[in-house]
Amino acid sequence: MPLHQDIKDGIKPAMIAKDAVKLGVLRGLIADFINELVTKKRRPDELLSDEEAMAVIKRAAKRRMDSIEQFKGGGRNDLAESEEKELTVLKTFIPAGMSREEIEKIALTKKEELQISEPAKAGLLMSHMMKELKGKADGNDVKFVVDKILNK
Repeated sequence: MPLHQDIKDGIKPAMIAKDAVKLGVLRGLIADFINELVTKKRRPDELLSDEEAMAVIKRAAKRRMDSIEQFKGGGRNDLAESEEKELTVLKTFIPAGMSREEIEKIALTKKEELQISEPAKAGLLMSHMMKELKGKADGNDVKFVVDKILNK
């Protein structure tokens, strides 16, 4: 079953369980999915592919992380706590990313394949890594590993 449909189907159990946080997050995701469909000039009653839905979910999670940082910086821990609860719900839909050790193995192989030895070519290695690991690894982790192996 597509991820979009899973999220739609999760609304009723959240209502029955009276889980306001989960319900709010799921409804927000459905609204984001509809906005994504409209932006792509598709009908609002269509379903997004799993890849498209995952991109929307990751954007929503990133928004929450940014909000948490802003609220904590502004001394609004109550609002940060609320955002953290929502982020926890969103993370249940995001598969665990690759560890830095796994990324490093792939990066070392790619480095040899492309014959990259100087740090000035980090951008080239980075672009090839991101194409290969799209959706599997966090970009910040990939950047950390690429910088680490090129600056040894």
